[in-house]
Amino acid sequence: MTRSVTVAITQMASANDWATNCDRAEALVRDAAAGGAQLVLLQELFDGDYFCIEQHASFLASAAPIDRHPTVERFATLARELGVVLPVSVFERAGNTTFNTVVVVDADGSRLGTYRKTHIPDGPGYQEKFYFSPGDTGFRVWDTAVGRIGVGICWDQWFPECARCMALMGAELLLYPTAIGSEPGAPDYDSSSHWQNVMRGHAGANLVPVLASNRVGTETAPGGTSDTFYGRSFIADWQGEIVHEMGRDETGVRVHTFDLDEIGAYRRAWGVFRDRRPEMYRGLLTHDGHPPQP
Repeated sequence: MTRSVTVAITQMASANDWATNCDRAEALVRDAAAGGAQLVLLQELFDGDYFCIEQHASFLASAAPIDRHPTVERFATLARELGVVLPVSVFERAGNTTFNTVVVVDADGSRLGTYRKTHIPDGPGYQEKFYFSPGDTGFRVWDTAVGRIGVGICWDQWFPECARCMALMGAELLLYPTAIGSEPGAPDYDSSSHWQNVMRGHAGANLVPVLASNRVGTETAPGGTSDTFYGRSFIADWQGEIVHEMGRDETGVRVHTFDLDEIGAYRRAWGVFRDRRPEMYRGLLTHDGHPPQP
C-alpha cells in the first residue's frame, strides 16, 4: 500500500496592494494545482508587503479577526474550488491584541484551525515584537485530506524544538511560510544557506519532508529601511536532501510527490523516536540549560 501526496512551494514578490498580491498568490496556487499539487504552501503574510521592517502603528489597522478575515475567506473559497490544502498566513486581530497566524484550510474549504507564531523576532529589518504578541496556541498538527501536517512560521523554523514537537504529534510534512532576506545592519551578510541547512536538519532528524516558501524582491518601509528577500524556497525530503529549490529572484512554483507510507516505514524503523530519553532533557525546559536540582 502506498499513500502518495503531491505538494508545492510558491515564491513571489509583493506589490504592496492586497488585491494584486492575492491575485498573484491565487495564480500560483492555480499553477501548482494544474501541476497536480494537492497541498500548496504560500509565503508568510503573502497578501501585502512585509510591514515589520520598521515600527509604524498605522500598520496595526490592517489586522482582521480570523472569522471574517478577507484573505482567509478568499483562499478558503479557492481551496474548495481546486480541492487543495492551503495554509493561509495572515495578520490576525484578536480583541486588543494581534498575532502572526496561519489558518489551515482543508481541500474542501473547511478551516481546520489556527496556529499563532510562537517565536517572535526583534531586530533591524524584522521588528515583529512591535506588531505581534507571542503565539498562545502551542505547536499543532492537523489531519488534512493529504495527511497530517505541522506548520511553523518563519522564525519558528530556526528552533529544533518546534519541529520535534510537531513530529512527536505525528506530522508527516513540516511546512514553513517565510519572509527572510537581507540584514539592514549587516548588508554583506547572507544567511540563506544557513537558513536552508537548519530546516534540512529538521527533516533529517525527524525523517519528515520539509517545505519552505519565502518571498523575493526589495521592500522599503516608510522610514527608508529596506529588506531584500532572498527567495531560495525549497522542498527537502525525509533525509534532508533538497529535491527542489527556487532562485533568488524567481516567481513560480515547484511540485514534488512523496510516498508518505514509505517515509513512515523508514521513520518507524530508524529508531530516533524509539530511542529518545525525554527524562534526560530537563534542560530544555530552562533558559540556561541548568534545571534546578532536587
